[in-house]
Amino acid sequence: MFDAPLDLKAARVLVTNDDGIDAPGMQVLEWVAATVAREVWVVAPEQEQSGAGHSLTLRRPLRIREVSTRRYAVDGTPTDCVMLAVKHLMKSQRPDLVLSGVNRGANMGEDVTYSGTIAAAMEGTLLGIPSIALSLHTEDRGLPQWETVKTLAPGVIQQVMQLHWPRNCLLNINFPDRTAAEALDTEITTEGRRKIGDAIQQGTDPRGEKYFWIGAQRDEDRFAQGTDLEAIYRGAVSVTPLSLDLTDRVMLDRLKGYFS
Repeated sequence: MFDAPLDLKAARVLVTNDDGIDAPGMQVLEWVAATVAREVWVVAPEQEQSGAGHSLTLRRPLRIREVSTRRYAVDGTPTDCVMLAVKHLMKSQRPDLVLSGVNRGANMGEDVTYSGTIAAAMEGTLLGIPSIALSLHTEDRGLPQWETVKTLAPGVIQQVMQLHWPRNCLLNINFPDRTAAEALDTEITTEGRRKIGDAIQQGTDPRGEKYFWIGAQRDEDRFAQGTDLEAIYRGAVSVTPLSLDLTDRVMLDRLKGYFS
């Protein structure tokens, strides 16, 4: 179990994302982290890394650019960023908490297997640090509700940091596309079903070569009770604990019985 409660007022927090260091959601999360913690470090990708998943750069060297005090950009993946932050930039005093986000667009259902936002929190968890991924659901109705995150996220973070977590667990928090006043309470949810890639566009480039583009459309179940999707589409804040242990326990028992 991670130690609890964590005294955030004395904590060092590492902030990262997959949308890139200049993304609006990064500015929001820096503000949130500074609201709850003593010291904030930012180590984030130079460029957008959406869909990078838990990928690690192994075939080329990585470069770190110091943007300002305790703020760095890495020309790699979100996983690279967390690893370099913990093992190099902050090695004299490791972070007490990793916050990843705020992603522009929810990370729900099977999104978590593709998401660089989730992957950064995974890496923090693997390195023995409590880690939280934060995302904001966006629909086609105007600008993202960043103020909702700024209003609600500090309180949610402070609440969950009062608890003991298993060391193989990260928290995935999604905020609804509503104003803070319109948002419903925080709900504890399970991972729903949401699969990207149903719409693959085919075209021809100026050289006459065919190309394929994976669209953002998803096949999703918005109505399964208790899931992150159902909560978010209803307007609640969703908190889902995710385990790094992907073992299917039911199938494990069946296999043991069969092979015995």
